[in-house]
Amino acid sequence: MKTLVLVEHDNSEVADATLATVTAASKLGDVDLLVAGADCKGVADAAAKIVGVGTVYCADDAAYKDMLAENVAPLVVKLMDGHDAFVAPATTTGKNIAPRVAALLDVMQVSDILSVEGDKTFTRPIYAGNAIATVESTDDKLVLTVRGTAFDKAEPEGGSGTVESVDAAEAAGTSEFVNRELAKSDRPELTSASVVVSGGRALKDAETFEEFITPLADKLGAAIGASRAAVDAGYVPNDYQVGQTGKIVAPEAYFAIGISGAIQHLAGMKDSKVIVAINKDEDAPIFQVADIGLVADLFKAVPELTEKL
Repeated sequence: MKTLVLVEHDNSEVADATLATVTAASKLGDVDLLVAGADCKGVADAAAKIVGVGTVYCADDAAYKDMLAENVAPLVVKLMDGHDAFVAPATTTGKNIAPRVAALLDVMQVSDILSVEGDKTFTRPIYAGNAIATVESTDDKLVLTVRGTAFDKAEPEGGSGTVESVDAAEAAGTSEFVNRELAKSDRPELTSASVVVSGGRALKDAETFEEFITPLADKLGAAIGASRAAVDAGYVPNDYQVGQTGKIVAPEAYFAIGISGAIQHLAGMKDSKVIVAINKDEDAPIFQVADIGLVADLFKAVPELTEKL
């Protein structure tokens, strides 16, 4: 089986999510990559060095500068004549492009896979991760999105892939890129950080969140996350949100401060290697998944923990 993996990038660097997707795709067979962008030859060259990659198809055209799904999907479909599966990371970009590819190919998409059990058999989470379904596709072509935290990252150096230029498909003209507002931070990126400190609604307001969570994160060199309740209350921006409708993380250590542990939040962090929970409610659901649980007032416990680190 030959797979085509969508490379997520910013026209200068390959995103980490691509590496885990390559690992997943390699379990199906030979792996080719698609780099669609503008002035993206450097990205294609870097992608060719990923271990396990065969051909890197480079579509360098202004129409792909911002990877609009309406423009990228027809390009993918054109390349699918020589491939059996299209695999994309389950990120904002991947989840935007993959359904359109599936529709154009007239196949069912298998979303957010956790493992590859056979040529056309996969596991994926359902019910906010409370159950794992095993699904088998009967379509001739596969369209998959991959949960990056479920697979090891492929080695970014040491491969010997070749770069092949491909002609751009005609721009759809049905959408246009307006602008992108990115949060700037000196902290590690939330989805790739080895330590994450998250706060919940119990922190009362934005000033209190900053006062108690930030010093602890500074001491640990951690990324900062939050529950949906904290984001909805305006404590932090929505790009901090961890959970089913936020970001999926699996760091070495996850600190849940004042987070009760609703299933929507657990779906985004329960694969963390070590989960540390601080909550004054001993019956909070977060303690059911925590490796280390402290029933305490966070306003006393967190400053003491920060001081002792």
